[in-house]
Amino acid sequence: MARWPWWVQVGALYVAARLVSACIFMAAALHQGVNPWFPAKPDYWSFVNIWDARWYGEALQNGYPEVLPTDGAGHVQENAWAFYALFPFLGRAVAGLTGMHPAFTLTLIAMLAGLGAALVIYRLFRHKASHRTALWATVFVATFPVSPVLQVPYAESLNLLLLAAALLLVVERRYLWAMPVVVLMCLSRPTGVPFAAMVGLLFLYRLWQTYSAGREPARWEAPGTGEAGRTGPVPHSGGQLWSLAGLTAVSGVGALMWPAIAWAVTGDIQAYTKTETVWRGHDLVPFKPWFDTGILLFGPVLGVLAPFLFVALFTLLMMCRPVQALGTELRLWCACYMGYLLIFLHPQTSTFRMLLPLFPLALGAALVSRSRAYRGTVVIMFVLLQIVWIVWLWAWAPLPGGGDYPP
Repeated sequence: MARWPWWVQVGALYVAARLVSACIFMAAALHQGVNPWFPAKPDYWSFVNIWDARWYGEALQNGYPEVLPTDGAGHVQENAWAFYALFPFLGRAVAGLTGMHPAFTLTLIAMLAGLGAALVIYRLFRHKASHRTALWATVFVATFPVSPVLQVPYAESLNLLLLAAALLLVVERRYLWAMPVVVLMCLSRPTGVPFAAMVGLLFLYRLWQTYSAGREPARWEAPGTGEAGRTGPVPHSGGQLWSLAGLTAVSGVGALMWPAIAWAVTGDIQAYTKTETVWRGHDLVPFKPWFDTGILLFGPVLGVLAPFLFVALFTLLMMCRPVQALGTELRLWCACYMGYLLIFLHPQTSTFRMLLPLFPLALGAALVSRSRAYRGTVVIMFVLLQIVWIVWLWAWAPLPGGGDYPP
C-alpha cells in the first residue's frame, strides 16, 4: 500500500473506516426497539436517517418557514432555521438533477464530502508532518468516536471539508482563494464566528511579526514537508497582509450571514437565536450553561470549579510539544473554536459531535509517538468508542422522563 499514490492510500483507509462504522450501525439497528421514526429492527438507510437528518430533509423538501412556529404562550417551537441551508439546498440540487430520493441524496453527499475532507485534511497535515505521520493522523480523524456522523445525513462532513480547505488555504497564505470557501463554510454549520476570530487574531499577530523584525516584508516560501528542520517563518508581504485583512472582514460578514438571512425571511431579528435555544429550554446566556452542567454533575462547589479546571487542562494541552508542532494557524483555530464552545455551547451529549472541528489535534496525537503499537492502540480505542457512541446515543431508547439523549 505504501507504493500507492497518497490519495489512494487516504481514500482506501477512509472507506475502510466508514465500512467499519457501517457494520456497527447495522449491528445496533438489529437491537433497535420501538422508536418515533420507524418500526423496530430497521434497515441501514432508515437507521441513519433519524435525529437531525429529519430536519435537513424537512429543509430540503419544504424550505424554511417565513413565520416562526409558536405555542399558545408565544414561545418559538422547533423549526428548520436551526439547520444551515447549504447542505439541504445542495441535496435539493442533486436530487433534482439525478431524480434520486432526497434522503439518499443527503446521505450520498455526506459520504462524498467526508471522503473529500479526509483528502484535504491529509494535505493540510503534510505541511506539518511526514507522509506516514500525516496518514496516521488522518486515520485518527476517520476513526474518531463520533466519526460515524460523517456518513449520515448531517452537515458535519460538508462543514469538515470546507473548514479543512479554508485552513489549508490559510496555512498556504492563499487568503483570497480562502474567501469563497469561508462563505460556503459559514452557510454549512455555525463555525463562522470562531473562524473569524481566528483570522482576526492571526492578522494582528502577522502584522506584529512582520513589522517588529525591523525589515522589509519578504515573499513567502513554501515550508518543507518533514516533521522537523523546515524553513523558518518568513514575514508577510504587504499584499498578503491586506489579503488576510480582507479574509478577516469576509469571515466576519459570513459569520453573521445565516442569522441575517433568517431575519430577512421571518422579519424577526432574533429568529435564528430563538430557534437555536428552543432545544436548550432557556435563553442564551454566555458561559452559564457550563457552570449549570458542572453543578448538576459535580455538586455546588466542584461544579463551579469544573469549567476553570477544564480551561486549565486545555491550556496545558495547547502548550505541549506535539500540539505546538501544529503551527500558529492550527493552534489558534483550536483555541478560538474551544473558546466559542465555552461561550455559546450548552454542554450535553451532542457536545461530543461538536468536537469534530478540533480535528487538527489528531495530528498532535500522532506526533506523540511514532510507535505503531501506540498509534494502532489509539485507532482500536476509537473504534471501540464508536460502538459506545452509536449504541448509547444514536440508537433510540426512551428515558424515564421521556425522550432520549441526542447524539
